[in-house]
Amino acid sequence: MTLTIGVDVGGTKVAAGVVDDHGRIIEKLRRPTPSTSPHETAAVIAEVVDILKGKFDEVEAVGLGAAGFVDESRSMVLFAPNLAWRDEPLKKKVESQVGLPVIVENDANATAWGEAKFGAGRGEDHIVLITLGTGIGGGLIMDGELYRGRFGIGGEFGHFRVVPDGRRCGCGNRGCWEQYASGNALVAEARELARVSPALAGRLLELGDGSPEGISGPEITEAARGGDTAALECFRSVAVWVGQGMADLAAILDPGAFIIGGGLSEAGDLLLDPARAAFENALTGRGHRVFADIRMAELGPDAGIVGAADLARLR
Repeated sequence: MTLTIGVDVGGTKVAAGVVDDHGRIIEKLRRPTPSTSPHETAAVIAEVVDILKGKFDEVEAVGLGAAGFVDESRSMVLFAPNLAWRDEPLKKKVESQVGLPVIVENDANATAWGEAKFGAGRGEDHIVLITLGTGIGGGLIMDGELYRGRFGIGGEFGHFRVVPDGRRCGCGNRGCWEQYASGNALVAEARELARVSPALAGRLLELGDGSPEGISGPEITEAARGGDTAALECFRSVAVWVGQGMADLAAILDPGAFIIGGGLSEAGDLLLDPARAAFENALTGRGHRVFADIRMAELGPDAGIVGAADLARLR
């Protein structure tokens, strides 16, 4: 049995775990991310690796799943929207501190690999992973291999543009898919409804302490599960965008399965049922082709750790 360490580095937390070759996490820990300082972030990564390495002498390598654009050599973070990384030589920095081989991978790619090998993607060689959270992340498995693109930064599905000159996105463009089909989009939809039709959105406002700005994702999900008309309408609106986006991706990539993860996916069939219907309605050639399977992710927040660790094993 070989052991590797996977580290999932996000804007708020560094989560790490020792993973065996069956994708099982033996031990894990987490620390807050000092997101404004590249030097301090590398130091925290090294700290958690050293703690875990000290407990398991047989650890052979480290995989870092980084929330940003990673270059084709899997050594440098070119850009991270929620961290201070700009052309950051992360592999070199961490290797010099931990004394183990390190690979750097985009966090959504690591998640896709984890789900493909050990989660919802088992048995399928053509997978599109979509993570619906604050924004939208993605990863591609093609012919059983992780597809990164020529320059290492493929799979940024959240930033293909679905509405010309639409809502402004944090990436600098307008009309990106994540502005209409993410957790943030769901909250924006509910708050707008509460402002325009407070009588219709009474339950949402009640859960949000009487203010549209107090409404957040968990409140919308709670109201929808209770059958609230306004909350259900918000989910349907976002789900239609999710389904239409998947149909566009299917027209280009023709995957065997879409795997849906991220915080918004925790709503389950409230999201997936209308998303599947929208996907089937929008798919080009419908009625004359096989519909891709649409599945919920299985590994939850551990997928990035598991995937990064396995990719380090295969370095």
